Amino acid sequence: MITFEEAEIRARIIKALSHPVRLMIVELLKDGELPFSKINEVFESDKSTVSKHLLVLKEAGIVSSRKSGLDMIYRLEMPCVTDFFNCITAVIENNIKKQQICLCR
Repeated sequence: MITFEEAEIRARIIKALSHPVRLMIVELLKDGELPFSKINEVFESDKSTVSKHLLVLKEAGIVSSRKSGLDMIYRLEMPCVTDFFNCITAVIENNIKKQQICLCR
């Protein structure tokens, strides 16, 4: 069993992932590094909003960045975070199956 402190740390990391834009950023980075300019192109919001989302992910240790010319390059610090997404997808699929079974009765 984990300690309460360990649970708090895990909760902070999960909380950093608990926004649709941040989830999308992680998905964008799963195949490798991307410059801020490419990440920002995906979203219909101002640069500061995307920057704030990246900062939340960076402070949680999920992404890291480095400067390259005039751009910041972002990468997943721990690509295994996408395994967590696979688990979430499995939960969603299981819930859908359960709902379909209930509808068929």
